[in-house]
Amino acid sequence: MHSHRGLHGFTIKATINTIDLVIRIVRFLAIIAAFYVLYKLLLEQFLDGSKEILPLFGLWLMTSYLVIPKIHRTLTGYYLPNYFVGRIRSSSGLLSDPVNLAFYGDERSIHISMKKAGWDMADELTVPSMINTAFSSLLHKSYRSAPVGDMFLFDRKQDFAYEQEVEGSPSKRHHVRFWKTPDNWYLPGGHKADWLAAATYDTHVGLKIATGQLDHYIHANVDEERDYIIKTLEDSKAVEKVEVVKHFTNAYHDRNNGGDRIKTDGSLPFISV
Repeated sequence: MHSHRGLHGFTIKATINTIDLVIRIVRFLAIIAAFYVLYKLLLEQFLDGSKEILPLFGLWLMTSYLVIPKIHRTLTGYYLPNYFVGRIRSSSGLLSDPVNLAFYGDERSIHISMKKAGWDMADELTVPSMINTAFSSLLHKSYRSAPVGDMFLFDRKQDFAYEQEVEGSPSKRHHVRFWKTPDNWYLPGGHKADWLAAATYDTHVGLKIATGQLDHYIHANVDEERDYIIKTLEDSKAVEKVEVVKHFTNAYHDRNNGGDRIKTDGSLPFISV
């Protein structure tokens, strides 16, 4: 009987693995098909000098930046829980980067510490700042306070963000977003913090397969960026104490809202500034 149950469990696991493999293959074929359609509809006509390129370009803009995000916002309102899960969310409601830093201190202390550690405060995301970022990235010109995209925690966008430009262009940078925690709010396990933050490293700008939008790609090992920020704060004597709660969340490998790989060991540092 015991052997039969073991065989039954093995059969179920093998079936699940087969289904997962089929799903991955279908996704891969869908990506190839999407690239082919994009080539046929846009690039091929552009190379042929077709005047239909502009309407198709407008269709891509409307679909990628209006229609698809609206669909995601509607659906995620049903299937994603509206409570803290250790991840921030995109404007479409999709789970994005991990929350990987916690801070003690008032807002003024945060600003003083980050600037002392060599970080630049990001500009607000506006049409002029977005255009400036695009041209700076294309021309490889410096824009040290380039805006970051709006992400959400506690049902609101970040209060502010800091960054460090790399190689004189906003297309590659260290950056971290900050959110003030609500009054009398506790993290899992009874931990408390004044601020939560999500830090990632932007590697380059490109077309995202998951969204169809032009956006930054991030480095998969978000723990390296978390640890880098702590190092800059410690090296500049901008912190009083750092306590790391190991295994605060489960270690995991996943993808963010743009389809980028992310991995973390699940530790959460609590930083007193």
